[in-house]
Amino acid sequence: MGPESEEALALSACCPPSRPEAGTVATDQVRPGDGVGSDGLRTLPGGTFRMGTADEDGFPADHEGPVREVTVGPFAIDAYCVTNTRFAEFVDATGYRTEAEQFGWTFVFAKFVPGELRKQSPRPEQAPWWCGVSGAFWQAPEGPGSTVEDRGDHPVVHVSWNDATAYCRWAGRRLPTEAEWEYAARGGLDQARYPWGDDLTPGGVHQCNIWQGRFPVHNTAEDGHVGTAPVDAFQPNGFGLYNVSGNVWEWCAGWFSEDQQARPMRGGSYLCHDSYCNRYRVAARTSNTPDSSSGNVGFRTVADL
Repeated sequence: MGPESEEALALSACCPPSRPEAGTVATDQVRPGDGVGSDGLRTLPGGTFRMGTADEDGFPADHEGPVREVTVGPFAIDAYCVTNTRFAEFVDATGYRTEAEQFGWTFVFAKFVPGELRKQSPRPEQAPWWCGVSGAFWQAPEGPGSTVEDRGDHPVVHVSWNDATAYCRWAGRRLPTEAEWEYAARGGLDQARYPWGDDLTPGGVHQCNIWQGRFPVHNTAEDGHVGTAPVDAFQPNGFGLYNVSGNVWEWCAGWFSEDQQARPMRGGSYLCHDSYCNRYRVAARTSNTPDSSSGNVGFRTVADL
């Protein structure tokens, strides 16, 4: 693999491609405060913490640093990402159609797509491990014929930032700011690389759902999961939050950068690997356009106190 290919892999391997410009899709399908999620919230006192990192293994272009003191007020945050079951309650109550449904397609990791459908699905040139699959959406995450019937406790995926904010509007919630997300994900630890400390696998025990093996060819699934894991998999952090590292990227409020073109995501996903994209570190961040969706992006919500 040449330097240019390595750079492209590092920048986009676990970060899904952006949806090409395709016009405006209506997402104001629900009224605010019509429903509430059924999973528990963790109430956090807020305070001042050291946000960001000076980690040499990080991605300076993502503006992970500098380390700076940031103060957040008290808030409550989901212990778990929003599940397929919770999202189904929202859809059943409102008739909401996600942007993946309205556009007619979304990005699916190529190895999860059945052979014939994989051949028919276009792939981004710089990230050929993704397929733009027609008919894929949150209830059919690998395309037509797939289902989430046995994945009710898995995080909902194929939801755009706009979809996530529509859910929040219905639930009387909002997305966390990046500062709130990082404060919560750190679980009270100061400048640790991960929510549980500095060692990725303390005592040889896996703490999160990420890629093991050689990406994108072979995943050994040593952590027990190839795709998404249940939202309560692994041990929670010091604040009682589950899977803030790995499993699925989580949309956050605000903009990723000053150009206001993309929305931030935190936490990494099951496609991240420490050899090329260790963005499951607490301070790591990436972004995507607000209408983009894929099989490794979800969200959790926040309630104001």
